[in-house]
Amino acid sequence: MKADEIRGLEVEDLQKKNEELNEELFNLRFQMHTGHLENTARISQVRKDIARVKTVLRQKQG
Repeated sequence: MKADEIRGLEVEDLQKKNEELNEELFNLRFQMHTGHLENTARISQVRKDIARVKTVLRQKQG
């Protein structure tokens, strides 16, 4: 997800997106520990997306 796309979202949408990404990260970590994860690079992508969402969310709130 690109930063421009994230900046176009409202605060409620950003909070919802943050929850979805955190849930996806949990599922990816669970798959990694059970040995079912094929694309390990997806974990770092999701972590970076979470950071982007949190950054824009803080900018809009403060």
